[in-house]
Amino acid sequence: MSKSKFSLLQSVYFLLIIFTFQSCADTDKPGTYKNSAIKSSKREDFHKLNDQLFEALKANQPEVAKNFMSKDLMDDNSVNRTVELISLRTKGGKYSLLDEYYSKDEKELSGLTFNADATGEDAYTIDYRQADTKENYAALMVVPKNAQEQWLITAIYGKYNYGWKLNKLDLGAYKINGKTAPEQFKLAKEKYKKSYWIDAVNAMSSAEQCFRPSTSWKYASENAMNKFYFKVVQEVNGKYTFPFTINQLQTKPKIFRIFTQVIPDEGTFPMIYYVSSISLKDTLALKKENEQLKKVIGKVLPGIDQDKKYVLYSAFNGFPDGRKVTQHYDLPYKK
Repeated sequence: MSKSKFSLLQSVYFLLIIFTFQSCADTDKPGTYKNSAIKSSKREDFHKLNDQLFEALKANQPEVAKNFMSKDLMDDNSVNRTVELISLRTKGGKYSLLDEYYSKDEKELSGLTFNADATGEDAYTIDYRQADTKENYAALMVVPKNAQEQWLITAIYGKYNYGWKLNKLDLGAYKINGKTAPEQFKLAKEKYKKSYWIDAVNAMSSAEQCFRPSTSWKYASENAMNKFYFKVVQEVNGKYTFPFTINQLQTKPKIFRIFTQVIPDEGTFPMIYYVSSISLKDTLALKKENEQLKKVIGKVLPGIDQDKKYVLYSAFNGFPDGRKVTQHYDLPYKK
């Protein structure tokens, strides 16, 4: 090989080495990094930390979980309850990592802000005011993995002189029927355009439950969602006066409440409460009446029986007064 070629190869190799080291070093510079932009060696260490923490949370072992916590968080009286709730929501399953953030600053912070690169209604911000360490890491863990109803565990760590420790741990609703708050908002607007008023309200009710998957979380579209929810509720209140009678049926049942109810491992579905003139003891007659009600419910409440696996019904013999338990009969929803 000629000296000129050898010299050229040496130069290219040297430049590659410099570029490689600069690329690795870049993620050690002050700044905020998300997901794959986090240095791989750091990311692996953080993932191991998350896995160990999650096992303690899943097993409802607050004393073990406290090994991962900062001194301030360990002194928080609510932390044991948070661990218990996370354990209940995981159902013994696994988590999926939605997003993760690593930040480094040259001085101690007075707060953290992480902006997701999502755009439009899906965009969100994590704004955590209690952060006071130079290096911080946030893991957003979704549980249970691949479920219809999902929760978000927000774990924010700081690098203290005694190691990486949690300074924030909380839990919030993330998805209902497989949809986030902005996705429920989009669904509600679609239902509204079709004049499916009750569906629009129910979708926005689900959206509201998922507005804040973490106390530090805020969707860019939250104000728009709140305004639309108020608008839809006002319109529905103008269209329906509860209780209202189903005159299409001879027994004339009276619907007095419509809301959503979770069926574990199935999803969230409309629940219709109504007063029947048939005795709750006569379940056979109640079922016959309910079958007739199902045939007309789509005319009375447009869209309520569309695109859903179930519509749930519960029959009463009188209106609840809020002072005592009112007996009712939940109609079978599975055939």
